[in-house]
Amino acid sequence: MNTYFRPLIIALLAIPVAVLAAGGNGGGESASVPQDPVIAAAQDANGRKDYAKASEILRDALAKTPGNADYHNLYAYSVRKGANPDMDLVFKHYNEALRLNAKHRDAHEYIGEAYLMVGNLGKAKEHLAQLDKLCFFPCAQYTDLKKAVAAHEAKPKN
Repeated sequence: MNTYFRPLIIALLAIPVAVLAAGGNGGGESASVPQDPVIAAAQDANGRKDYAKASEILRDALAKTPGNADYHNLYAYSVRKGANPDMDLVFKHYNEALRLNAKHRDAHEYIGEAYLMVGNLGKAKEHLAQLDKLCFFPCAQYTDLKKAVAAHEAKPKN
């Protein structure tokens, strides 16, 4: 009986290796897929902390392609990081990204961070729990949100 289960156990242990070998980013795309020029331009603007430009690029792209979860996620991120963020707009677009792709790890991380910005620790923890389910091994999004939640909890209460 021991020899019957050995191949099954080996096969089950090989699954995580295959998943890791597939690669991918927070949106679930493969790293081998050519990068979307809109995403590249917005990320470049965000990298320069030109959040207004990134927001403009993504707002225009969303007008043409409203069903793109990555555009909604990155737009919300750009608005959130900019000066005087409109948090209603931020939550609208993160939620739309998650409606379009419930497994979007970046959107879960970023909406969790947005909830921390408005003091809603409970909702941030809900998204941390979702990331815990989505990431077979701890992923960067889970680790980053977990650190942000811990930092929020460590702040002195007024």
